[in-house]
Amino acid sequence: MAPRTRRALFSVTLFLATCAVLGSFISEKVAAQSASDESTLRDSLHEFTDVYSIVEQNYAEPLDQEKTDRAIYDGAIPGMLHVLDPHSNFYDPKAFAQMREDQHGKYYGVGMSIQPQPDKAGVIHIVVLAPFEGTPAYKAGIRPGDMIMSVDGKSAEGLDSAAVATMLKGPKGTHVSVVMAREGKDAPLTFDLVRDEIPRYSVDLSFMLKPGIGYIHVTNFMETTSREVGDALEKFQAANGNLHGLVVDLRGNPGGLLNEAVNMSDKFLQKGQIVVSQRGRAFPDQVYRAAHGEDGKEKYPIVVIVNRNTASAAEIVSGALQDHDRALIVGETTFGKGLVQTVFQISENTGLALTTYHYYTPSGRLIQRSYDGVSLYDYYYVRDDAKKADKSNLEVKLTDSGRTVYGGGGITPDEKIDSGSFDPMNYNHFQGSLLQHYAFFDFSKHYLATHTVARDFVVDDAILQQFKDFLKANQVDYTDAEMNGVMDWVKSNIKSELFTSQFGQLEGLKVRAQADPEIGKAMTFLPEAMALEDRDKSLQKTASLR
Repeated sequence: MAPRTRRALFSVTLFLATCAVLGSFISEKVAAQSASDESTLRDSLHEFTDVYSIVEQNYAEPLDQEKTDRAIYDGAIPGMLHVLDPHSNFYDPKAFAQMREDQHGKYYGVGMSIQPQPDKAGVIHIVVLAPFEGTPAYKAGIRPGDMIMSVDGKSAEGLDSAAVATMLKGPKGTHVSVVMAREGKDAPLTFDLVRDEIPRYSVDLSFMLKPGIGYIHVTNFMETTSREVGDALEKFQAANGNLHGLVVDLRGNPGGLLNEAVNMSDKFLQKGQIVVSQRGRAFPDQVYRAAHGEDGKEKYPIVVIVNRNTASAAEIVSGALQDHDRALIVGETTFGKGLVQTVFQISENTGLALTTYHYYTPSGRLIQRSYDGVSLYDYYYVRDDAKKADKSNLEVKLTDSGRTVYGGGGITPDEKIDSGSFDPMNYNHFQGSLLQHYAFFDFSKHYLATHTVARDFVVDDAILQQFKDFLKANQVDYTDAEMNGVMDWVKSNIKSELFTSQFGQLEGLKVRAQADPEIGKAMTFLPEAMALEDRDKSLQKTASLR
């Protein structure tokens, strides 16, 4: 059998295997499945194989391996799943491997993020965005802005970021030689790096906003998230004694592993309190509770920041803390993803993420918003603010203390904070132009080629003037009105990029957080969050007297 035919046969078999998973999932788990339904499924599979056979034999061009893969991986299977709901998905071998790596929270390589960037002539190069602190790349002195010329003698010219990243990864303890070009250096720099385990942190930033007030930013939920949150809390308490307040930032968090959302919530709730419940038609309902809780520990007020891109597992945490009056939720109404996917491994390292449950918050809220009659693009990217403001069609539930909360459309914040110029979703044309031209990133390279910065560095008028001169030299047009309209954002980005290069990525992230007006506004709600705690204590005392 020819290789192309074998590959085509495998692709069709894979599609049928995926359908078989769906079919067996239905027929084995649902007792009411009728013989006529099974017959209809078999007829549909026959129709697909007939259509595929006609296409393979009669299409105007030969179906090579690439087209066969695209027809199955990008067409037939995703099309079938997206008819069901927006979140059921298929992972081809490459995507499946990446998903597992993301969930594990580690890989083996040199530890740096890279990106494609054009030079002045328009030629695309792969440059270092930032080395991760403590990794081989960081210890070797690789800096943001370094351009990768070759890896183990193989030129990086013409390669994309994924290809270069693959070359940099490898077994732990192996060597890789990387040649870099750096602004201000006449000759290329060669780095002999020894690959090591590179952790991917979901808590990418945790520090004290002010004495006694901690800040934790959680980017997603993977196998190490709850441990990272616990480590951050222990670090705060070891350095400052009892916390007086905590800001948890879940903006832009797309979710991840359900059990990690439960384990993170466990750190703030009382033992036995419900975190989330799952209800589906093919499996028994499940209720997840706080296994340990913070019973006996000194409580402190918590403010959780969310936005329109806070989804899934992040909504589980937000909903649980809100329903139990443990935290004040501030920001924007969240995404509204209340569908739980179970990943079924199909064959050759492919996976089917199939929606098997709906999840509900402790008060009984279904967070999933409606997707009937909505295109995938509109579902993910178009949010009708007028509809979000109208609560008349949403289910009404009550928190433990009797506060009103709403279900069916994401988590509605207790206090709304308008996202301002620091929110990427609100960037104006001028901000987009600066980022498109890599203005802050390139200015950092240019400035640090002849300067250093100290930790008390301030973006003063002299630095601003150098930045403006740099923009003009690189033909980035702007007006004084545009610059002044987002001046705090401009200063924050200049300082952040300089600190990332001089002191490491964590210091750069800290600069952004300290300047973020939404985080500053969230801190002002800590007294209101404390009032929730006092109200909860009062209710518990009243209940104990009855």
